[in-house]
Amino acid sequence: MAKSLGPVKRKFSPWTDPASVPFIRFENVTKRFGDFTAVKDLTLDIYEREFFSLLGPSGCGKTTLMRMLAGFEEPTEGRILLQGKDISGVPPYRRPTNMMFQSYALFPHMTVAKNIAFGLEQDHLPKSEIDARVAEMLKLVKLEEFAKRKPNQLSGGQRQRVALARSLAKRPKVLLLDEPLGALDRKLREETQFELMDIQQNLGLTFLIVTHDQEEAMTVSDRIAVMDKGEIMQVATPAEIYEAPNSRYVADFIGDINIVDGKLEGVQTVADGDLATVTCYDGLKMVVAQLSCKAEPGASVAFAIRPEKVHISVDPPADPSANALSGEVWDIGYLGDFSVFIVKLADGSTFRAAQANTHRLVDRPITVDDKVWLTWPVDAGLVLTR
Repeated sequence: MAKSLGPVKRKFSPWTDPASVPFIRFENVTKRFGDFTAVKDLTLDIYEREFFSLLGPSGCGKTTLMRMLAGFEEPTEGRILLQGKDISGVPPYRRPTNMMFQSYALFPHMTVAKNIAFGLEQDHLPKSEIDARVAEMLKLVKLEEFAKRKPNQLSGGQRQRVALARSLAKRPKVLLLDEPLGALDRKLREETQFELMDIQQNLGLTFLIVTHDQEEAMTVSDRIAVMDKGEIMQVATPAEIYEAPNSRYVADFIGDINIVDGKLEGVQTVADGDLATVTCYDGLKMVVAQLSCKAEPGASVAFAIRPEKVHISVDPPADPSANALSGEVWDIGYLGDFSVFIVKLADGSTFRAAQANTHRLVDRPITVDDKVWLTWPVDAGLVLTR
């Protein structure tokens, strides 16, 4: 087993190399349940040693996709390839994959060590090899001293680690995680996310996780596939998904964002790309932002900007040509590390600005009912067409 090096910066992007061969490929896969189509003609490549997330709302098809890879469901159309071989028709127990379920599915009458050893015993491995691998897994998930305990004597986080160790004990080529951290409290979930990343990197396995938790996907993933109604809306790194969403749906699904409808007035090409001038319908009037899609003047578009990229001040901007609007603070959400200001504009619509709480707040410099100005640089927002 590779020695744990602790958190390390990961330099990993085989999807940018044209010569890289996908480890897993969903090729024009469709899955129907009667008249309902859960997955629609979907093609997706996942690379070896990648920590890949399927992210989307309930019913979007992400769990169905994972279950087809695991062998619990078969595609209605299309193929699933693992290391270039079609695995359609191969039963789950013959696939080099293992699945960790949200419920953990531990055997309550067995000790931690016996739970981890169960799959190895089913494969009739020699006792000495089973014992060595159980010891290895216990050390990996830091549960050596709990080997003789039963699941009901463990915390939720410890049971999650036992389930993970059992899934890894058979040394699968691909580990499938179905909402694995959903039962944990927020603090433990965040700690476990980083532990999962360390384990995945140190073992060099391919992890595929299904989640509806955006923060979880953004934290652990090399890449994310955002899904909706059985289709993939965007596949990209967490930073690209957040900073450069390819559609209004992705922008709105990931994190908090202001989205305002408008009309594209014109496009100017500059060194860093195309700048769009947009007339907005909800109090913003005219804004200039980066054009992140193909559109012609006169097209209906949407201007989108994250709240943390909006500066809030009681003073008007020094530059009269800056992207700016004025309004009144309608409400404030204090979230500890930052505050969210909901500003009501003259036409009755609202706009959000977020500000890091870099100092302890005794008297808030901006409070409810204050008249404020919101400003942002040209490269802070995006113009989207769909």
